[in-house]
Amino acid sequence: MHPRDQTIFALSSGRPPSAIAIVRLSGPMAESVIEGLAGKAPTPRMATRVLLRDLNRQPIDDAVVLWFPGPASATGEDVAEFHVHGGRAVLAAVFAALAAFANVRPAEPGEFTRRAFENGKLDLTEAEGLDDLIHADTDRQRRQALRQLKGLLGDRARDWRERIIAASALIEAGIDFSDEGDVSAELITPALAKIESLRDEIQTVLSAQGQGERLRDGLVVAIAGPPNVGKSTLINQLARREVAIVSPHAGTTRDVIEVQLDLDGYPVTVIDTAGIRETDDPVEQEGVRRARARAAEADLVLWLADGIDRKVRYDSATPTWLVRNKIDLGTVLAGSGEGGHPEFRVSAARGDGIPELIAALVSFAHDYFGTSEGGLISRTRQRVLLQATVEALRGSIDVAGQGEELAAEELRRAAYALGRLLGRVDVEDILDVIFREFCIGK
Repeated sequence: MHPRDQTIFALSSGRPPSAIAIVRLSGPMAESVIEGLAGKAPTPRMATRVLLRDLNRQPIDDAVVLWFPGPASATGEDVAEFHVHGGRAVLAAVFAALAAFANVRPAEPGEFTRRAFENGKLDLTEAEGLDDLIHADTDRQRRQALRQLKGLLGDRARDWRERIIAASALIEAGIDFSDEGDVSAELITPALAKIESLRDEIQTVLSAQGQGERLRDGLVVAIAGPPNVGKSTLINQLARREVAIVSPHAGTTRDVIEVQLDLDGYPVTVIDTAGIRETDDPVEQEGVRRARARAAEADLVLWLADGIDRKVRYDSATPTWLVRNKIDLGTVLAGSGEGGHPEFRVSAARGDGIPELIAALVSFAHDYFGTSEGGLISRTRQRVLLQATVEALRGSIDVAGQGEELAAEELRRAAYALGRLLGRVDVEDILDVIFREFCIGK
């Protein structure tokens, strides 16, 4: 039997132990499994309390069962849910009982969602939105992912594809009636007007400067500077917990330490790097190399210095702020920023100046992410396919004077690109990559 024709099961709730655990089942054997464990299938979409028994008729748990006959289910197949007590022993017994049925097996990561996609319950952009929703760390990420799950991009893409097909139909009609005098010109003129309008509309979406992708990936801030200036103390202050070892000895941090922050709903990753200096220690040399590499990849660098260090030694195109630490010791010299770098004066040990620094980071994040509430694109894959659509539409306009057949072929390319965006044509090569990122049970 093909794996897609088998019935799958998985834990769809949190890790045990828990008060209640939900085990989901999807596939053609779902009803038979319910009958085997619960005695009979309950009324569809009605929670029913039953005593689950294994195939040897030994009791497993007092549970609630729900039955969703396909296609009116989340996956489009027959689906069952077992709401059991969330102990590890209970779940182990339930899994063993399910696996005892022929052609019933544990689900692979993302397999429930993939079956929903293959059965037309959602398109690929909505599936990506579901994955983003599962992994959302901040409220702004959650809102963006929820919009994608509700079809923010998919609905627009379907409308664009229908309009391309309509324009293509006009051009094809002109080709079919090319011997009818002015009929061809009468048809291609409104078709080109439709194409130009559509090209401009999609180009406007593309010109949003990747704000949706930025919100999904988050802002990366690297704390860099010489050894023993308080970088680890600063990251502990920003995280409000001990995430890095603080020591008076230089060179304590040898590797890159990362912490995820939620700043006013913006996802921010702060990186504590090794002190940048010349050293003969091969381990510390590797830490310095990694520090320079991560700082170069960051979206913002906080160059930390104390009152003794008067110069900003980090030279990069990356935006850099000078943060003078240890103002509680009275050694920090006054200044208004060097080399055009914004300057902040803080005490990482005592907390002085930290609220002002955080407020500045929130403001930077706001400018960095922009107004992403209406952003349609959240992934590079989506942007690439929309760019291919615009190029094909532009090509159709450019070659229209050389022949309607050439213009029609470019329109077919545009419709094909939008089909790939929705996951409806020739996307088998990317489905495994997308769905394996899901957690098991989704």
